Amino acid sequence: MRTLPRKRLFFASESENARFFPLVFRERLASVSLAGALAAMLFLPCPAHAGAQRYEPLAASVRAALSAAVSDRASPEPHFHSLEEKIEWLTEMSRRLARRMPDHRQRLEFLKTVRYEAQRAGLDPQLVLGIIEVESGFRKYAVSSAGARGYMQVMPFWVKLIGEPSHNLFHLRTNLRYGCTILRHYLDQENGDLFRALGRYNGSLGSPEYPNLVRAAWEGKWAWRPRVLQASR
Repeated sequence: MRTLPRKRLFFASESENARFFPLVFRERLASVSLAGALAAMLFLPCPAHAGAQRYEPLAASVRAALSAAVSDRASPEPHFHSLEEKIEWLTEMSRRLARRMPDHRQRLEFLKTVRYEAQRAGLDPQLVLGIIEVESGFRKYAVSSAGARGYMQVMPFWVKLIGEPSHNLFHLRTNLRYGCTILRHYLDQENGDLFRALGRYNGSLGSPEYPNLVRAAWEGKWAWRPRVLQASR
C-alpha cells in the first residue's frame, strides 16, 4: 500500500458539497479553517497523486454490468436544468481550468465529457474534477509508476476485465467512462461510503491522505452552485 507524503496533505472545511459525503466520511476527516486550506492550495504545489486500483475477482453478473457500462455508445451530452445553467457552469468551470488547459475548445469538450460521464454514473461532476486534479493534474497522457493511465489514472487490467482490446485509456471519453464506472462500482461495493470507495480507487484503502486530498480539491477548488439557487436561499 502506497503512503502519500504528509507534507502534501490538504484539508478543507465543511461546504455546501459536504451534503454529498456520507456521515462516516465526514467523521473520519479532521478539519481546519477554510482559509488555511485555501492558502495551502494556492501557495503550495499540487502534484498528481495517482494510485493503482487493485485487481479483485468479480462475480459474473458484476462483470457483465460493468462491461455494459463502459461499452455504451450514447452521445455525451450532459444534462442541465436550463440554458442559463449550462452557460454559467461551462463558463465558470472553463475559467477555473484555463491555466491547466489553455485551449478553449479543448476545455469545453473536456468539461462536457466530465459532466456527462459523471452524471451517467450518478456522481457529482465537481467530485470527478477533484479526483482528476489529484490523480493526474489534468494531464491526458499521465502514467503512474504502477501503470495507471490518463486523466483518471485507470489501471490497464480493467480493459481486459470489462472492456474491449480496442479501448484506449488515453482517449478522453474512454478514460472518463472507465474512471467514473469504476468509482461507481466501488461506491456500490462500499454501500455508499465515499471514504472507503476513494481509498479503493486509489489503492490506499483505510488511509486518510487520498480522500482528504480529493475532498480539498472538490470543496476548495471545484465546488459550485447555480446563481439561481443561491439567489433563492
